[in-house]
Amino acid sequence: MGYTDWSSDAYKHLKKSYSSKSRGAIFKNTKSRTLAPELNPHGLKFRESRDSVAHPNSLAISVNLDVTGSMGRIPEQLIRHKLGALMDTMIDHGIDDPQIMFSAIGDHISDRCPLQIGQFESGTKEINDGLARIFIEGGGGGQCMESYLMAWLVAGRHTSIDCFEKRGIKGFLFTIGDEKSWDKLDANWLKNVMGYSQAEDLKAEDLLAEAQKMYHVFHIHVNETGYKDSPEVIGYWKDLLGERCLILDDHASLAELIASTVAVISGIDMKHLTAGFDAKTAASVAHALVNITPDTTPNKGAGFITL
Repeated sequence: MGYTDWSSDAYKHLKKSYSSKSRGAIFKNTKSRTLAPELNPHGLKFRESRDSVAHPNSLAISVNLDVTGSMGRIPEQLIRHKLGALMDTMIDHGIDDPQIMFSAIGDHISDRCPLQIGQFESGTKEINDGLARIFIEGGGGGQCMESYLMAWLVAGRHTSIDCFEKRGIKGFLFTIGDEKSWDKLDANWLKNVMGYSQAEDLKAEDLLAEAQKMYHVFHIHVNETGYKDSPEVIGYWKDLLGERCLILDDHASLAELIASTVAVISGIDMKHLTAGFDAKTAASVAHALVNITPDTTPNKGAGFITL
């Protein structure tokens, strides 16, 4: 995956076409309330992010969207308005070969389709289609818990990424939502949903540690719902991830925040980044990233520029 190219002009054409389309016309699996076969995690082996002639410095970026309740508006906001901001912000600042994998997270306790796994893609149509395949289930269990730990399971055990394997550069993993994570995945769920022939219960902290070996792991807390400024939820994520819990006060700035996080960790100056944003977006992104600094490990930055 990831062998085609991003085109801002092609996305503008798609974006224009969406102005007259309903959510159901864009997200067809949401309209039919079915899981796209391509996103089914059962029997999953690996999702791959690979270098190519077109993309010699591929960078794996896993974006895991909470599709329960009020979070379901975010995939629609992204596809209608913000895929251009996501990709162009990175490419314009020297992140030449980003490969995006859109996946969906629900509640593995109560939802019918709690995990939907995309592919790492580079091209306009492929990234767009990957997002459009998501079934926005709108479920959730109402316990202030969702299953973000499933993203860590997939990253740590079911991805193979050239940026890390060839160059020692970590990919990026983002979970986006407004609640805490469940603390474990039980063996029966792993057998039934993932298709594991043998399994034992897996703890969230162990899955997170595995994912962090290959990825910079972030959680973006969308600070607009019933859990706005929640000490319980924000405290949970701060204890777990420290400064890599990002508080986003305006969901419309999500694409710019993801792109800016990748760029800042890769050595791009924050002021240079936000200079191209409108004032509201710039303020929202700067606030979320106030404590984030570049990765200074010795092998950081192959393929990147520092401004």
